[in-house]
Amino acid sequence: MSAGPAGAGRFFVDAWDPAYGASFEASAAGPAAPSSAQVEAEHELPVVDWRAIGPRPGVRAPDVVLLVDGVRRIDASVWTAEEDGTSFPGLAASYAAGVVRCDLERGAARMAGAKVGRGLFTASPSATDVVAGTVRYPVHRVSGTGELAKLPAAVQGPLTALEVEVSSAARTDDDLLVVDGPLRNRRQLPRTLGYIKTQHSQYLDARLTAVVTGLAAGHRSPVFRLGTAWGGWSWYVRLPVAAGAPWAGIVRLECSADLEIAEVVRLADLSLVTLPRFASTPYKDPRAPQNLVPIAGLERLLRSRLGDSRLLHRALTAAARRGR
Repeated sequence: MSAGPAGAGRFFVDAWDPAYGASFEASAAGPAAPSSAQVEAEHELPVVDWRAIGPRPGVRAPDVVLLVDGVRRIDASVWTAEEDGTSFPGLAASYAAGVVRCDLERGAARMAGAKVGRGLFTASPSATDVVAGTVRYPVHRVSGTGELAKLPAAVQGPLTALEVEVSSAARTDDDLLVVDGPLRNRRQLPRTLGYIKTQHSQYLDARLTAVVTGLAAGHRSPVFRLGTAWGGWSWYVRLPVAAGAPWAGIVRLECSADLEIAEVVRLADLSLVTLPRFASTPYKDPRAPQNLVPIAGLERLLRSRLGDSRLLHRALTAAARRGR
């Protein structure tokens, strides 16, 4: 922690490398913009009794934990020339998904599956698959006018589908699947947690937020429910971290809204005895402790499988010249 001169307000330095943003993203509205989502906070404990919850006796981590993540990269921006003289922007993108199988009983981890996908994302009605050397970019036609600024978000759908594919192939009975990021349309997967390491919004009121920011390492908040179409059950955990900013080391977990409260609490307790053992350390990872060690290794492997971006850009440029 760094502090100003005597009489100045206290401030903290986020442990994350600023190149990766911040672990808690502030807004112009204050330290955290309040979310408009309806929150039901009284399911595990009455709101007046909200407090930090530590590991419960008898709860042990599962023998097998699967951690799944995906990466994406824009290889080139493109423009189409339509017969009527109009033009549409497009993105040639590469993406990959993989899963790490952590055998906690044996103390071993290995990559259990990985796949690479590519695509040309555009609203152009005339676009066709692009072949750049030995690489093919199938067309993914987006709806609407296909503004360039909105195209990167279109890559998320195929990437999520790839994550579901690789993780489903690696599952075993009684394992725990941890998805790096929100669950989105993976809520139907059994024994699955969404792991959100960057906190963009403040869902709880000031008093309940104080419980979260007051968590000791290895403790969690009570579970709460976000009453929105994309919401579900959620809770916060503080990973092992040196004393620092109020949100240092805090991650948010989520699971399917279809689960009964007893199963949600069981998963919350399970997360508390499982995730801290994967926490990274600052001297090894610029996003410590939230960027889990197996996830960091998986990201490096997946990026290496995307191929050389300069060679792909060159091949796409050559393909465009041939097309003209």
